[in-house]
Amino acid sequence: MPNGILLIVAHPDDESFIAAGTTARYVAEGVRVSLVCATLGQAGKMGDPPITTREQLPAVRERELHDACDILGIDRVELLGYEDKHLAEAPPDRIREQLVRAIRRERPTVVITFDPNGANVHPDHIAISRFASDAVTAAADPRWFPDAGAAHRVPRMVWTTPAAVSWRAQAPAQLAEHPGVDFLIDISAWRERKVAALHAHRSQHLSVNRIWFEPRDSERLLSVEMFRLAWGGELVKRPAGDLFAGLDANDVSGWRSSAP
Repeated sequence: MPNGILLIVAHPDDESFIAAGTTARYVAEGVRVSLVCATLGQAGKMGDPPITTREQLPAVRERELHDACDILGIDRVELLGYEDKHLAEAPPDRIREQLVRAIRRERPTVVITFDPNGANVHPDHIAISRFASDAVTAAADPRWFPDAGAAHRVPRMVWTTPAAVSWRAQAPAQLAEHPGVDFLIDISAWRERKVAALHAHRSQHLSVNRIWFEPRDSERLLSVEMFRLAWGGELVKRPAGDLFAGLDANDVSGWRSSAP
C-alpha cells in the first residue's frame, strides 16, 4: 500500500473544515488518505430545529463523519471515542499508543493536524495537536510499543495556520505574505466536493453555514486551504502549492499510486 496522508483531528467535521479540498485533490491524484478522529462530538450542536436528541447525537455525528469521508474518498476512518470538550483529560499513555498504532499502520508521508493553539483555541484542538506531535515522534522510536508494528518516521507534519483568523478579509495573494502560510493549496477544482462534505455534517449546519456559506465571498473561501509547516523538508518557495514539495525523494517514493 503506498504511503499517503493521515489526518489526526478532534471532532467529526474537523476534516471538512480544515482539509476537505486538499483531501479530495490528493485522492484524485492517487494518494491514500486516512483519518483518526478523537471524539464523537458529543457536546456539539443538534441543529436548529434539532435533527436529533443529545443522546443520539454521537451516533448521528459518526454517520455524518462517514458520509463526509465517503464524499472525500478517505480510505479509512478510526474513531477513538474520547469525550468531546474533555479530550485534554485523555490518558496520555493510552492515546499515545492508539495514535502510534495508527501511524505505524498507515505509514503516512504527511500528517495533518491542528497547530499548537488549536486554530481557534478550542481546548480539544489544542489537545489533539499535542497528542499528535507526541505520537509522531514516538512512532519513529522502536522502543515505544514494540508490538504496535515497525517504527515509522513521518517525513512531514503540517498544521492549521494562524493566518486563518484573517483569511476572510484577504485574497490568496495577500495571504501568501502571512508568516505561517507555508502551503497555499488551490482547491477550486474540488470546491464542490468540499461543499458536499460540509453539508454532510447536517447536525452542525449552524456553524457550517455561518463560517462557509453566509459570507459574501463564500466561493473564494471555499477555493483555498492553508497549512503551516511543523517540520519536515525545506521549502524553496513559501507558500508551496503541494504538501509534498521539498521532501527528499526517499520520503516521497511510492506515495502516489498508479492511478492516473
